[in-house]
Amino acid sequence: MEIFENAPERAYAWAQAGRGAALATVVETWGSAPRRVGAQLAIAADGEMQGSVSGGCVEGAVVVEALEAIEDGTPRLLEYGVSDGDAFAVGLACGGKIRVLVEPVGAKAMPFDVLGDLVRARAARQPVAYQVPLSGGVGRLVTGGYADRFRMDRSGVEEDGDTFVAIHNPPLRLVIVGAVHIAQALVPMAQVAGFDAVVIDPREAFGSQARFPDAQVINDWPDAAMDTLGVDTRSAIVLLTHDPKLDDPALHIALRSDAFYIGALGSKRTHASRVARLEEAGFTAADIARINGPVGLDIGAASPPEIAVSILSQMIQALRKP
Repeated sequence: MEIFENAPERAYAWAQAGRGAALATVVETWGSAPRRVGAQLAIAADGEMQGSVSGGCVEGAVVVEALEAIEDGTPRLLEYGVSDGDAFAVGLACGGKIRVLVEPVGAKAMPFDVLGDLVRARAARQPVAYQVPLSGGVGRLVTGGYADRFRMDRSGVEEDGDTFVAIHNPPLRLVIVGAVHIAQALVPMAQVAGFDAVVIDPREAFGSQARFPDAQVINDWPDAAMDTLGVDTRSAIVLLTHDPKLDDPALHIALRSDAFYIGALGSKRTHASRVARLEEAGFTAADIARINGPVGLDIGAASPPEIAVSILSQMIQALRKP
């Protein structure tokens, strides 16, 4: 399964294995660009790649440049748009324009140690910025400044027109309470969209690694598990058990957290009963309004995979809304 948001990890692994690697990053866009600024593509010296800078439009051309960059160790700043003579040859026919920075892993561009520090910071859920001059030079990590960029999760070029800042916030995380069939469909979908997945269920027959091979599975009561995890602004919480003994303690933790999304499975009648219990527990109307219940966008979903699509869509809507 390909996960699009782990290009730094893949480039680091390739470089560590001695294969040679480069990272291509979208640094500026104009018009209907297919990927947002900060999107990345990792390229190995043998042509293997992971990630995307254009949704497939110019990847081939970028890979050719990246292989040359790996060979000579020199970064490249590329530009593609419909006004270029070869625009349709490389496929960028959407009317947009993009600039892509290609950095080979090495002393002249992206030092191996810097990339390693970035990968470790991401694994530890530590926000960090990667700063590099587009005119040429070595990139470095910074942890101070750029408060607005971190808050808006927005990479970009600074006012000097030369300094590019790539924001690496903690990876998005989906915490699911209830290892049910919907969860089995939702986990791989969310992982492809860039979420780390955590499945919580004290029932070991449901919450097993065999049923969720690529997720972190915790066989504990939801409130204890969520206390240990530490829910933050990069976390979405989805409750799928229908069982107040499991859902309600998790909801109490969720409503006191900074999670950007909270959703709970159940009918309108089930949700009304849930609201009454939360009011009795002292939660305000504003607190309870944070819950998306019944969970998911109303697309007429019926099967577990369809319900999973509706949930993931609503999560992304909450994440990306202004």
